[in-house]
Amino acid sequence: MMTPLELYLSAPLGSKIRFSNGQPRPPERFTRKVKAWENDNGTGTLIECQPGCDRPTYSSPATFGLHLATYSSGGVPILVVRRIYSVVGNLDFEILERPVAGSARVLTGLADNCELRHLAADDEAARAWLAEHHYHDARIELVSDPDPVDRPLIREEAA
Repeated sequence: MMTPLELYLSAPLGSKIRFSNGQPRPPERFTRKVKAWENDNGTGTLIECQPGCDRPTYSSPATFGLHLATYSSGGVPILVVRRIYSVVGNLDFEILERPVAGSARVLTGLADNCELRHLAADDEAARAWLAEHHYHDARIELVSDPDPVDRPLIREEAA
């Protein structure tokens, strides 16, 4: 298990992540307690990491986002469930699976402010997915071995 900060600094985009509050699951007959437990315990895919900011009047810690589920009807996404976590949170995290070398990430956004849209098996599959799902600012990034993670904790000020 690792802290949210350790996860932010070491997990590559596309990793399968488990999060937990460390408590055992309550018995099923306690439906409210089970729902509360499920809110703090589950798995997701790491889709974004945002550096924090430190300004004279405002400061915020770095955050990362997990994609938890997509609910569809007739092949059309109706609801996408994502959750944003702070690096100063109190949950425990674990990397269950890292992206395989040779796979391809479809990303949107800028270098320290990008979001994973899709993780494909290879470059050809990523291009096919991108042709079907139109993102005007998307780029494809191949996963290397090792897959280095280099994220700033604080966003640098523009000069």
